[in-house]
Amino acid sequence: MLAKSLPSPALAFCHGASSHSSSPCFVVPASLKSTVHGNPWNPLFSWNQTENPRNNVVLSKRWELHSTAPTLDITLSNEDTEKWASCREALSVFDFSIEEQDKMLGKAFGQVRSPYWGEERKAEVPNYEIVNEILEYLRSLSLSDEDLSKLLKKFPEVLGCSLENELKNNVQILENQWGITGKPLRNLLLRNPKVLGYNVDCKGDCVAQCTRCWARF
Repeated sequence: MLAKSLPSPALAFCHGASSHSSSPCFVVPASLKSTVHGNPWNPLFSWNQTENPRNNVVLSKRWELHSTAPTLDITLSNEDTEKWASCREALSVFDFSIEEQDKMLGKAFGQVRSPYWGEERKAEVPNYEIVNEILEYLRSLSLSDEDLSKLLKKFPEVLGCSLENELKNNVQILENQWGITGKPLRNLLLRNPKVLGYNVDCKGDCVAQCTRCWARF
């Protein structure tokens, strides 16, 4: 009877690898690692490249999907993940981290609970056109990107407000009823950006929507 062969000290299979895997798992001692064309040589990498190049395509696609997925604990389809990534692109001009961008979008579109909305905000996937139109409108009010960065940190929910019914309507109220325009308007929006989302005026008879009420102005 032949004795069982001992695994080679130079190359051994990983016994923990799945029996269903079509790719062998190798352990290579550091002393045997060499370079090919200036790059570290790895038998597993070389095997994947030559024997099954599709593995690299799958890994590439998985990485691309993972890198665009939101950092929040939510589940999105591939299509919605792409929509989310496009909204990140709209915010990329500001000095926000990816986590900050995701938190802002989450608060604006109901994916992250915000006291500003209360229970009324239905969770939606961020929409690039809406986000971009709101940013462009705010820029038209003489707000620089630096101003917008400060405003968004204070009030990210503005990205989920109605452009016509809230932002534009409220700016008209500030201009026509309060006479606030130009630089004073800019200063007001930086100090109290939530005024852009006001949509109720209880006139002292509280209707339990205080975060969006003109009584706070």
